[in-house]
Amino acid sequence: MKKKLISVCMCTYNGEKYLQNQVESIASQTRRPDELVVCDDASGDNTVEIIEAFASTATFPVHLTINEKNLGSTKNFEKAIGLCRGDIIVLSDQDDVWHPEKLRRLEAVFSESPQIGAVFTDAQVVDERLIPLGYSLWKSAGFGGREQRRLAEGGAFDVLLRRNVVTGSTMAFRSDFKNLVLPIPENHVHDAWIAIIISAAAKVAALPEPLIKYRQHARNQIGAANPGIKRQLNTTFKLCDRSVYLREADLYNEVRERLRRAGETSVSSDLIVKLDAKIDHLHFRAAIHDHSMASRCVRVVRELVKLKYHRYSDGLKSAARDILPNRLPWG
Repeated sequence: MKKKLISVCMCTYNGEKYLQNQVESIASQTRRPDELVVCDDASGDNTVEIIEAFASTATFPVHLTINEKNLGSTKNFEKAIGLCRGDIIVLSDQDDVWHPEKLRRLEAVFSESPQIGAVFTDAQVVDERLIPLGYSLWKSAGFGGREQRRLAEGGAFDVLLRRNVVTGSTMAFRSDFKNLVLPIPENHVHDAWIAIIISAAAKVAALPEPLIKYRQHARNQIGAANPGIKRQLNTTFKLCDRSVYLREADLYNEVRERLRRAGETSVSSDLIVKLDAKIDHLHFRAAIHDHSMASRCVRVVRELVKLKYHRYSDGLKSAARDILPNRLPWG
């Protein structure tokens, strides 16, 4: 069997503080990458110099592109992905540390089945000094056994339609899907977009192994909060502005249009129906607080009976959030 080429796709921006740890962990892989593609987003620190110094000693090609102006994370990843020449594209942040077996384990998953289009893994959440914080990335995200089993059974699209559980720094995908994934819509996070688009056309695998140290620091773009009871309560009772739901609806509308353009040969019409239902549910949630408390209760119960909160939101937690008054007595 012909060996698959692996491209590591890294985006950098003012990452000098932690970047050396990351590139050293990539160099220490038991299965070395076939190339490292780096797109720097007009950094103003020593990021470029660190990459250039690393490239001079690396045992694999390092391709550095420096943007003339700042593109932002999403468009920078779009550019970097487009420059990758490997059969498998492995996404990388600039501030994590990889387990030495990461690339070998990812390659093995793709080798198991040609139907697998993307893989993502768990991660050990650590602080700035790489000291474990006592929980994993999946635990922080609430990605538990039920959703893991559903995804393993081929239901990745349904899981991701409900909510994104994929973190880009743990993800790899086949380059066959570049044309479907690119371009990435502006104002959307690249990992959520890539995950759900590929899940519509192929299987997505989830490895429970924590194959990276996911560093938490003051400049994290998203991060992974402690999944304790306080966070659970805050998440449950946090009221969202309607714009949150409308932006999410816009993302899924973009997904729907991209899949429609892909054609029926690669995408089931059933998925389009599910996307339409998801978008309708998000518009329902965006408008719910225009109604009185009594009216909200009736409308939310109807939506619950149709199982839409369970299919497209976080079940009873989301329903409770929509019934609550616009202003809570404690905040």
